[in-house]
Amino acid sequence: MKILLAPAETKNSGGTQKSYCKENFFLEELFDKRDEIFNKNEKLLDSSSIEELSKWFGLKNLDEVKRYKQTLKDKPTMKAIQRYNGVAFDAIEYESLDKKSQKYIDENVILFSNLFGPIKADDLIPDYKYKQGAKLPDIVVEKFYLENFTKALDEYIGEEVIDLRAGHYEKFYKVKNANVLTFKFIKDGKVVSHWAKHYRGVLLKHLAKNNISSISNFMETTIEGLKLVEIQEKKNIKLVIMEISN
Repeated sequence: MKILLAPAETKNSGGTQKSYCKENFFLEELFDKRDEIFNKNEKLLDSSSIEELSKWFGLKNLDEVKRYKQTLKDKPTMKAIQRYNGVAFDAIEYESLDKKSQKYIDENVILFSNLFGPIKADDLIPDYKYKQGAKLPDIVVEKFYLENFTKALDEYIGEEVIDLRAGHYEKFYKVKNANVLTFKFIKDGKVVSHWAKHYRGVLLKHLAKNNISSISNFMETTIEGLKLVEIQEKKNIKLVIMEISN
């Protein structure tokens, strides 16, 4: 069983691992595809002015724009799960988990980077900026990764998936063959969006700490602060609706 997770716009800086290279990513046989997008991004960074990149990044702080205008080729890297921060990742608390739980995340979680495409939690990535939905010249990145990585991901993922992504990231990969468990969170009868990010992180932390190995295994557990309300099934997808109880 694999777990799909969205990335975050915000990232931790720094890193101690080797810079961008083939060995930093899973599905090494598809590195040339990643590299194609990477080089288009590098060309854009090099050829654009600070003002142009300010708009493209969606950043007003020009010092921050200058930081992200630098080439990514020489930047140090760290695990993707440690690079991203924000609501979901604060809830995961990766650094506070024991080694067994960290290993569970490293081996079973696939994130969907707006720049690098599908990456494992322990793939090594630099500090980069790529706004969700941003367009590189002459190419739609989401469609490119969908077309080039779907077959390999289908084979890698196997028969069961827990999908904790936001809807946008289905543009990168849509699960067709595996049995999928996905979630909707409600509070006071209304669907929540901001808190959904937090509880996706809570769910992943629960999966890791309890070494959940299957969907049926997960369904036998309870999660503090969440109450099962309803299960809706359609084809290969099981939607679990959970009430936030605290």
